[in-house]
Amino acid sequence: MFILREENGQGLFEYALILVLVAIIVVFILGVYGSQIANFFSRVTNEVGSIP
Repeated sequence: MFILREENGQGLFEYALILVLVAIIVVFILGVYGSQIANFFSRVTNEVGSIP
């Protein structure tokens, strides 16, 4: 009879790996499009501030 090891931490590790990959993608996107995103939010806040 085979004795199988329990792999309790495997699921947690996979979720952590997915979160790290998503964080890397977000940082990359912000690095590429960061100034455009900042300009967009600046225009939005200026428009909202000009509403009487």
